[in-house]
Amino acid sequence: MSKLIYLDNAATTKTAPEVVEAMLPYFTEYYGNPSSVYSFAAQNKEVITQQREIIANALGAKTEEIYFTAGGSESDNWALKATAEAYGNERGVGEAIRESGLKREEIFLTTKLIAEAKTYEEAKEQIELSFKKLGVDYIDLMIIHSPQPWADFRNGNHYYEGNLAAWKALCEFYEAGKIRAIGVSNFEKEDIENILKHSKVKPMVNQILTHISNTQISVIKYCQENGIAVEAYSPLAHGEILKNKTVKEIADRLNVSIAQLSIRYTLELGLISLPKATSVEHLKDNLDVNFKMSSGDMKKLIELDNIENYGDYSFFPVFSGKLKE
Repeated sequence: MSKLIYLDNAATTKTAPEVVEAMLPYFTEYYGNPSSVYSFAAQNKEVITQQREIIANALGAKTEEIYFTAGGSESDNWALKATAEAYGNERGVGEAIRESGLKREEIFLTTKLIAEAKTYEEAKEQIELSFKKLGVDYIDLMIIHSPQPWADFRNGNHYYEGNLAAWKALCEFYEAGKIRAIGVSNFEKEDIENILKHSKVKPMVNQILTHISNTQISVIKYCQENGIAVEAYSPLAHGEILKNKTVKEIADRLNVSIAQLSIRYTLELGLISLPKATSVEHLKDNLDVNFKMSSGDMKKLIELDNIENYGDYSFFPVFSGKLKE
């Protein structure tokens, strides 16, 4: 096993204020409510230290090999780093990679093309900007953040031409070897069909909201039938799934936590799960999901009523109720 690096959604004390400052204008412009930036951009230094130790122990690595910065999620066999121009954290991520002491090939770096880039020129400019901010020679995976600009998310316009233009720009960087893999995020079946019909390069990943009670089965099935990997973000529904009595009953019967059940649920669906943790206890839960679920339990969880209220995160377009099956 090579050295591992864990880059969490929580920023270090050095970069957290920079992330907040960079994201405030974005959230204010598109959502009119920037308050939630603080809830995930800030992090307790003591928790970070504890997490570094527990991750190192769990992965058989040294504590100094575990490096934190803004954006990302853990993987059990490689270093996975998720960032995005829209998050305002690419510059900090690039600095973290250079300061980590790890070889570039030991880190899997993912970033996102902003949802608003819907012309070839805009997309190419934004991709080049990501390279400039990250300061890397290549990006492992880059995905279109959304088929629609966030201000027009799921309002009926699929931006077919705009997504093809953005995809063309990504394909050029992919074919040049500058980006190792390209994909999409929050894409519905028709959005993917548009790319498959008009491009010789198919998306390698579709990153979508997936958790118990909100599972886009038809999108997942379509992607898997076409050889497109599906990444499940927010598998814990930003904590809202912890309040569900049915989920708790099943978790208790299996003698696991609700977090463990939620992560296992996405794995049973054949997805790449992208959980987050803000405490040592939750982190331990996330790493211990080596159990099986019955088809009956899976069916019951798939058929649960959709979560209608995501609390403080409800103002995000993807949590606005527009992602129902």
